[in-house]
Amino acid sequence: MLACVLTILACVSFSCVSASAEEKAGDLLRATQFTMAGDATRVRLLVHFDREPLVRWFLLRSPHRLVIDLPEAAFVIEPDSVKPRGLVREVRYGHLDAGRSRMIVGGKGPFKVEAFDVLKNETSEGYRLVVDLVAASEQEFEQALLLQADKTGSTEVPKSDPLGKPEETAAPKRFTIALDAGHGGIDGGAAGLTGTVEKDITLAFAMELKQKLEQEGRYSIVMTREKDEFLRLDERVRIARQAAADLFISIHADTIRAQGVNGATVYTVSDRASDEDARALAERENLADQVAGIAVSDENRDVADILTDLVRRETHSFSLRFARTLVGELSTQIEMIKNPHRSAGFRVLRAPDVPSVLVELGYLSDAGDEMRLKDPEWRKKAIGSICGAIGAFAGDRAGAGG
Repeated sequence: MLACVLTILACVSFSCVSASAEEKAGDLLRATQFTMAGDATRVRLLVHFDREPLVRWFLLRSPHRLVIDLPEAAFVIEPDSVKPRGLVREVRYGHLDAGRSRMIVGGKGPFKVEAFDVLKNETSEGYRLVVDLVAASEQEFEQALLLQADKTGSTEVPKSDPLGKPEETAAPKRFTIALDAGHGGIDGGAAGLTGTVEKDITLAFAMELKQKLEQEGRYSIVMTREKDEFLRLDERVRIARQAAADLFISIHADTIRAQGVNGATVYTVSDRASDEDARALAERENLADQVAGIAVSDENRDVADILTDLVRRETHSFSLRFARTLVGELSTQIEMIKNPHRSAGFRVLRAPDVPSVLVELGYLSDAGDEMRLKDPEWRKKAIGSICGAIGAFAGDRAGAGG
C-alpha cells in the first residue's frame, strides 16, 4: 500500500516538475533565426526573436570579440546558419547563468561595431537584432575599448591586461605600408610568352620591395601574402585596413591584347574608367575571386552618410597625389606606358580610408617587358623609384599632420 502511495506521489511530483519546466521554457525569449552576410571587410548579423529582447553588448580583446548579453533565451536556430563568414571567426551562444544567455562573436582581427539595433519586424511578428561589424585597425578597436571604459567604468578585460598609456603619450606610429602581391594560389594571374606566371613575379617583387623599405628603418610593412596562397580581394583590403595602413600598393604584371604595348602603369580607383584598356583590366582583376570558385556579390555596401563620404573623398585625393608622385619617380628610371596614370573600378583599391594604387609593372604579353620583369637590375631600379615616391608621400603626410 505504501509503495503504491509513493509511486503515485512520485508520478504527481514528476508531472508537476515537467509542467513547470515546460511552462518556464514557454516563457523564455526565443531566438528563432540567425543569418550572417558579408565579406572580410564588412559583415551584418541578424538574430530574430519572438518578442523584443533587452540587450547589452560590450567588446573584449585577446582575441577580438563582441559579447551580447540577453535575458535567458531558448535558441531554436539552425546550427548551419552560424558558420563563420568574412571577418567573423566564430559565433557561440547559449545559457550563461540564472536569467541570462549570451552570444559571442569572434573576429578574425580588430573590428568596429558600426550599427547595433533592435527593430520591430515590419511584415511579421517579433523583433530582430541587427549588428553591423566593419574591419578596423587595432588602434580603432582600442579606442572603442577606452570609450567603453568611460561609459561603464570597465573594459571587461582581466586586470592583468591593462589598457596601457593614453594615445597622446604613446610612441609615434610609423608610416605603415601594405604591400599586396597580386594573385596567388589557385589564381595564377597572367602568363607570359615564355611561361612566366604573374603570381610569382608579383610576390618576388613585393618581397624585394619590403626588404628595401625595411632597410630604411622608418616604415612598418604589412604584406597581404608572403607565400603562394589565394586571398580574396576583400581580404586584401581588410588586411590593409586592420593594420591602419597609410598606403596600399597592389602589384601586378598583366597581359594586354593590343600589340606593341609595354611599360609600367599606375592605376587609381574610379567609378568611370579612364579608357577602354583600363576598364577591361579592372574587369579581369575583379574576377580573381571567381577564378577560385568564389561567388562575388554585387551588393553595394557604401554607407550613405556625410562623414564616410568626406573620408572617401580625402582618401581618393591622397591616392591621386601618390599616383602622380609615383609616375614621376618611375618615369625617370623605367619604361612607362603612354598616359601612365589611369583609373578604373578596381575592387582591391576600394578601402575608404587607405590611399591605394595598383601598379602594373609591365605586360607579360610583351617579350621585352617579360624579360625586364625577370631582370634583377631592372627590378632594383623600379624598387628604388617606388621607395623614392613613398618617401616623398610620407614626408608630405607628416608635414600636413596626417
